[in-house]
Amino acid sequence: MRLLHTSDWHLGRSFHGASLLDQQEAVLDRIVDLCRQEQVDLVVIAGDLYDRAIPPAPAVALFTDTVRRLRADGAVVVAIAGNHDSHVRVAVYDELLTALGVTVRGDWRRCDEPLLVQSRQGGAPLAVYPLPYLEPLLDGPALAREAGLADGEGRRHQQVLDLALARIHAHQASHPGQRSLLVAHAFVAGGRSSESERELSVGNLEVVAVPSFSGFDYVALGHLHAAQELDGPRLAYAGSPLPYSFSEEGQEKSVRLVEFDANGLASVRVIPLAVGRQLRSLEGPLETLLADPRLEEARACWVRAVLTDDDLPRQAMTRLRQRFPHALELRHRPGRQESLATSERTRRIRAARDPLERILAFYSDQQGRQPSAAEVQLLRQALSAAGRSEET
Repeated sequence: MRLLHTSDWHLGRSFHGASLLDQQEAVLDRIVDLCRQEQVDLVVIAGDLYDRAIPPAPAVALFTDTVRRLRADGAVVVAIAGNHDSHVRVAVYDELLTALGVTVRGDWRRCDEPLLVQSRQGGAPLAVYPLPYLEPLLDGPALAREAGLADGEGRRHQQVLDLALARIHAHQASHPGQRSLLVAHAFVAGGRSSESERELSVGNLEVVAVPSFSGFDYVALGHLHAAQELDGPRLAYAGSPLPYSFSEEGQEKSVRLVEFDANGLASVRVIPLAVGRQLRSLEGPLETLLADPRLEEARACWVRAVLTDDDLPRQAMTRLRQRFPHALELRHRPGRQESLATSERTRRIRAARDPLERILAFYSDQQGRQPSAAEVQLLRQALSAAGRSEET
């Protein structure tokens, strides 16, 4: 049995306002080609199929076409809803599609109903348990009631996960010796997060423990965008196929090709995808960034620029984009001496007691010169008009 583990497609997502749909289409083409080349029996998508609950129509069309092509090449497809997805919308035709080899599970109440997936080479089937993302406030009370507990006992991610897994383990106990795969969407303790992931809760209420996932031959996780293993190769995140924040700069985006033999997990191979625009963070004075020949390769990248000029140059982003067409983020971080000078100027402005004196000090600070007599008169008139407005 050979399966491909991927997750967090986030179809329909933009990157600092720039559409990613073309790059998402290219990376999904790469995944389809890999499945065809490797004769994959099962494709697992571990949640966050879309970036929001009501995805744009082109994103839905891309997902549908990708699943159609995977299925046409002979792979069974199993997907779950993540915290970005609408569980009802993505899984509306789940029961009908399962008969056709495509499962999109959004209902946790069916978590103990595994799919039995057969390899192209025959042999015993693999039991696949798709467990969609669990929302403690929404799903916790129902899970607790079904377990005969008080509603309040299912309000943390760890609690709701354990309640759902208890149902799955009960089903496993009635089928001893069967190879099993769990597909889940959660924040597992020890995982490395990125800025592009939506927080599941405040504090540590979202974290679930590694031992909760015992009893499975392989656990295909989604939610964290960095590819990583948490319990050897058996418990792992595939990561997102594209970077969705500058915090993911330098990450190698990939999928996991997982092999099962008659005894369970046999091997895991991480396959880089190498698709999509790369990320590059640049730092320095604007003129240096514009002139440095060593930065030529950054022209093709999404660029975040941190300018260290004493004062933020005029039209900085426009000038950056003349050299780096895909510049998306601009930050200003002056040096320490400038920061101290700025603090001193701010102190002097705040120390001025007379309102007009304070306005003139602020004007001088912003313009780098003293105001002319005509400008002083205009500022005095504006201050007087503001005072009259407050009186009325």
